[in-house]
Amino acid sequence: MSLPIYPVGSRDAVQSPASSASPDPARVDLDALYDPPSEGIVKGVMSRLLPFHTAYLDVATFFCVATGNAQGLDASPRGGAPGFVKVLDEKTVVFADWPGNNRIASLRNLTEDDRIGMLFLFPGLEVFMRINGHARIAVDPMLLAQLKEGERTPKTAIVVSIDEVLFHCGKAINRAKLWCAESQLDRKAVPSMGDMKAALTGMDPARASEIDAGYYRAVRGDLY
Repeated sequence: MSLPIYPVGSRDAVQSPASSASPDPARVDLDALYDPPSEGIVKGVMSRLLPFHTAYLDVATFFCVATGNAQGLDASPRGGAPGFVKVLDEKTVVFADWPGNNRIASLRNLTEDDRIGMLFLFPGLEVFMRINGHARIAVDPMLLAQLKEGERTPKTAIVVSIDEVLFHCGKAINRAKLWCAESQLDRKAVPSMGDMKAALTGMDPARASEIDAGYYRAVRGDLY
């Protein structure tokens, strides 16, 4: 059963519960609830890339990047051919910023707060890799040329100085059965992009299929 789509401002939209219902996080004794991490976990948090980290980056095709500013936080996806995140040295990686929805929230955040988090997923593998550090936006032509895809050169790149890099167990992947064929969703199980755009803009719902066709042409063909 899918949730109904409500136009912006609808009184039927789900309301967030009152914040007063949440316990004061300062009063939760986390050390009493959770065991400490094992020695292996603690020692696995490194301040620089080792050869095995680089081996994973060489095959990485997807990660989520987290940034923030004084108003809040943001997370967005990044994808590319294997090795699209380049290793500059043991403390530095770089990746291109390719066209998306032009909100450029990550870039705008980095102009205010240079902290960054990267969470890598590896299709078929039951492990994550995480990089936390500080980042800057680069427009150096020589650097951008190294990140070209075909004839396309990115407008900007994000250079990340690594504070910590670590592997994270894949329990979340297996809880979600993420790589199982039976976990693939039927597109009709949820509202389509066209359905949602029509509801949010007041457009004729009959045009939803037209919007969907344009959406899939763009996300499959206009990658760079």
